[in-house]
Amino acid sequence: MTDAIGLQALEHALNALTTRVSSLREARSAYPADPRSTLDAALAELDTAGELLEASLRELRRAPRRSGERESGSQRELKLLRQVFRTFPVPVVVLDGSGVVRRISAETSRMLGSPAGYLIGRSFPLFVDVSRRAAFRSHLTAVQRGGETATFQTRLSHQGRAHTVQLAVIRLTMPGEPQAMTAVVILPLETQVSTAPAGPVARSDASLMLASARRQELLARMTRLLLDEESLRQPVTVTRAARLLAAETADWVIADVVRDGMPRRATVLGPSDKPVTELVRVVEGLNPLTAPAVAHVLTGGSGVVHEMLEDDTLLGSVPGGPPLLRVMGAASVLIVPIQGEAGALGALTLVRLRDREPFTLADLGLMEEIGVHLGLALRARRNFQTRFQAAEALRTSVVPRALPDIPGFEAAAVYHAGSSSVGAEFYDAFPVRDGWGFALGGAVGKSEEAAAVTAMVRNGLRVLSVWESEPAEALRKMNQALTAQNSGMFVMAAAGFVRGRKIRLASAGHHPAALLQPDGGVRFTAGGGVPLGIDPEAEMFGEEITLTRGQTLVFYSDGLVASQNEQGEPYGEDRLADVLARSVAQAPATVVKAIEDDRNAFSGGRVWDEVVILALRAV
Repeated sequence: MTDAIGLQALEHALNALTTRVSSLREARSAYPADPRSTLDAALAELDTAGELLEASLRELRRAPRRSGERESGSQRELKLLRQVFRTFPVPVVVLDGSGVVRRISAETSRMLGSPAGYLIGRSFPLFVDVSRRAAFRSHLTAVQRGGETATFQTRLSHQGRAHTVQLAVIRLTMPGEPQAMTAVVILPLETQVSTAPAGPVARSDASLMLASARRQELLARMTRLLLDEESLRQPVTVTRAARLLAAETADWVIADVVRDGMPRRATVLGPSDKPVTELVRVVEGLNPLTAPAVAHVLTGGSGVVHEMLEDDTLLGSVPGGPPLLRVMGAASVLIVPIQGEAGALGALTLVRLRDREPFTLADLGLMEEIGVHLGLALRARRNFQTRFQAAEALRTSVVPRALPDIPGFEAAAVYHAGSSSVGAEFYDAFPVRDGWGFALGGAVGKSEEAAAVTAMVRNGLRVLSVWESEPAEALRKMNQALTAQNSGMFVMAAAGFVRGRKIRLASAGHHPAALLQPDGGVRFTAGGGVPLGIDPEAEMFGEEITLTRGQTLVFYSDGLVASQNEQGEPYGEDRLADVLARSVAQAPATVVKAIEDDRNAFSGGRVWDEVVILALRAV
């Protein structure tokens, strides 16, 4: 069938081809165990389809339309021939000299899963398996130059669909076209028979709404992940975000973060169902700036999406080898910046393979939003770490690294910062003239200012104790200094000087200390007084006690006795006395642990205000 044929004969031949192709599909579905005979017949029909296509084009050349001429029988035949092409039962694509799709049959649109309007203007080699893409381009060029028909077996991939196909590549000379065209007739060898009606495939409103809902769900999950406290405390923000994206929307996820002005590879995640461990290590070792697309996004500050990958050098090459995207088997790439206030803080690169739908502009918009959120999370973490380091510095300024050895005594202490990252309670032990001193207390409040005032009182008492022989006098001068600051803060404090077995105690609004007797009896010291920072003329209350062997003196903060259970009942000093009575003859560390465990059991482990316990036992 090399000459032009009449329109009626062409229609008859086309109808017969349609019937035979339908029968072959039914045979392949009914007898999947015997594909050989069906395949041989299908290849024969492929030749027939090519001949019919050539005959159709000859008919088109016989009926050119003249400018300004009324539609005649020839023009009607031309329209009919175009309709014949669109309804051809075998997938057919017409390419221009550069391999770009110019015309496409409805059967091709159905097979690839996209409407003709989306596919026209695309480079057809992009649908071909990346490993055979170069070979297909060579076959295409040979057909365009020599005119001989070529057959080629490969895989076509698009919209998450993959088909093993036999291609017949035929050179065409089409009316009205200044250059030779090429027809590609496609015979699917491994594909499912679709029950969808012929015609362009468009996504329904319900499908589009579902895709939009999934994108919003991913954004919500990412936001919750980035706001999690663990993401702020630990350097896991980027890694956790990459894992979520790898699980939900990409086969490969590469995260690069700018540190000290240079982008560095932070995370590389490959397909979990493929043996890519060695390739992951190679990608981890690459400099992000060797990937042209990543460098462009980092400097330009805006994202890019390559729905159908034309340039497989976008992410650079394997050292001494082929392009990285080719090794990955990539079909679609999306790169967005991790946005900072003064430029990109990094970049996220997502790659999808050929068996998945390509990234779209909607995906780009979603990922750019995620890049903004991730940038905010990184800045929040840096601010959090700065504040945390400052808080840690303040905390170490109010709590000693270890208690010193006090001759004739054993000492132990426990400190819990509570719900605030910056504690306002302190305890300390230090040498004084002819003995040892200790102090504890806390400012009212939870702010950094409260912690700073607490640190000032702790260090001030250390300095004053060098000259003062009485703890009450040291507290009095500390009160005058704090009042002069006019900070509005006041501090409850207790201090004691140990000389031999005698302990001189002083209190400025602090809870009284508990004295545990060897016989299990518990009594409380006087305590009380006016907190520091209220009245510059306030007198500090003081008393002296002598500890005998086996007696234990226990100091505690308001956060201990004010702890509440689920019913809102306070822990209180009576419960504390009960615990102490059960701790007769125990070492200070054991006593402190017993109080801590009982408080935790009472309050369900919740610590709202700082808890300080200091125990001193005569030995």
